[in-house]
Amino acid sequence: MRIDAHQHFWLMRNRQGQWPPPDLAEIHRDFVPPDLELLLNACGIGGTILVQSLPNTADTDFMLDLADRHRFILGVVGWVDLKAADAASHIARLAAHPKLKSLRPMLQDTPDVDWIDDPRLDPAIAAMKAADLCFDALVMPQHLRALTTFAKRHPDLSIVIDHGAKPRIAAGEIAAWREAMVGLAALPNIHCKLSGLLTEAGERRDAEAIKPYADALLALFGPERLIWGSDWPVLKLAGTYEEWLAMCHAFVPHHHHDAVFGQNAIRFYRLDGSKEPA
Repeated sequence: MRIDAHQHFWLMRNRQGQWPPPDLAEIHRDFVPPDLELLLNACGIGGTILVQSLPNTADTDFMLDLADRHRFILGVVGWVDLKAADAASHIARLAAHPKLKSLRPMLQDTPDVDWIDDPRLDPAIAAMKAADLCFDALVMPQHLRALTTFAKRHPDLSIVIDHGAKPRIAAGEIAAWREAMVGLAALPNIHCKLSGLLTEAGERRDAEAIKPYADALLALFGPERLIWGSDWPVLKLAGTYEEWLAMCHAFVPHHHHDAVFGQNAIRFYRLDGSKEPA
């Protein structure tokens, strides 16, 4: 089965004062399952991972409710305040839903680049491990040092880096980003998503500009730990679903398509019911 391992739904009435702002007219509206389902069918995508986009548990409850009502939503990446005193109880409540697969703090929006490198997270991470949850890392290049320390502290926590850590493609910066990713890729508990790169490219939204970054991710993580995602509807700011999928099909050798575009997501997020670590 082909899997889109990173997409979002939202209702604007729940996002007052939150991103996206009105000037991003292309995505400043509601996005609900019927908006995506036709695209999935046309592209041969059998299921998705629905990912949080607000830092509150109400958004996670909203996504789990959608997953109950739409079979193509195979898993949900939710949110919990991992440093809250009652984080473990919130995690246990949410994890009672079989489609909750992972949690994602919104690290890219946190002023403290070392937020993740903090032992105060340990009780929440222990609760995540007990519930067999993964960890989605929404990070940018400046967070990679702290993420590396965190990942080494928790070698039995399955972690996936969203959007290749958002390299600064528009500025043509690659060397420092790649060097930081080398250390993470050396850790066996780390996977990475081939997603979000098109929106990081600015005006350089072509295969020639993005290919060096996609090639680096494939070389570092290999076809066994690279997971494709669309980042729809944010993707609409830079291109179409079909364009991004076709571009990634070209980046990844055909004999690795089954892994990168499906099997790795199934294994990482335990979509087959497996309890084995990714």
